[in-house]
Amino acid sequence: MQKNNRVWEIDFIRGTAIILMVIFHLIVDLKDFYSYDIEYLSGFWSYEGKLSAILFMLVSGVSCTFSKSNMKRGLKVFSFGLILTAVTYIFSPEMYIRFGILHFLGTSMILYSLINKLSTKLLLTASTLIIIIGNYFLKMTVQSPYLFVIGLTDKNFGSMDYYPLMPWLSVFIIGIVIGRVVYKERKSIFNFTLENTYMSFLGNHSLLIYLLHQPLLLATLYVLHAFK
Repeated sequence: MQKNNRVWEIDFIRGTAIILMVIFHLIVDLKDFYSYDIEYLSGFWSYEGKLSAILFMLVSGVSCTFSKSNMKRGLKVFSFGLILTAVTYIFSPEMYIRFGILHFLGTSMILYSLINKLSTKLLLTASTLIIIIGNYFLKMTVQSPYLFVIGLTDKNFGSMDYYPLMPWLSVFIIGIVIGRVVYKERKSIFNFTLENTYMSFLGNHSLLIYLLHQPLLLATLYVLHAFK
């Protein structure tokens, strides 16, 4: 039986995304703070990090089709994103998080009420156009420093975590389509459940884990390297 109308596989996938994200940030910390010879801006670890973000975006889109409080949830997630912006600015004024995954997810949830008015066919069309436009934006440099939210950046732009609406909103929209088509009855599509596993627990508490994992990682690495 589903508890609180939760679909277990959604939490499971979100839990998978959390694990991938923690691993990726561990790799980043080892490289940036302890000079380990690991490449994370390209190759395997880059793809691993992007997969984590994509899973979060897809699940967020699906979850919005279940919820009636997307505006409230979006404002909450975006607010935590702003806190991360402030904290990272203190430590890295040149590469602080300007529009990271929390900013993106919060904004997407806020926009959901508008996006959801489109038909499924129009959503798929919009998703395709956003991918095309977004990839075009990636090749551009503009004069204004204030268009980074939509994917247009100036030559001095830097952010340690960056997921602009173009092209990433396309992934969130695909999640909405999946929610409409695959989860139109708002229940699990499987005839078995794994909802009591650790993965589901992680998925159910993903925001808290996201906010706490990096300080815990850095503290753990500091202790481990202090006694080497």
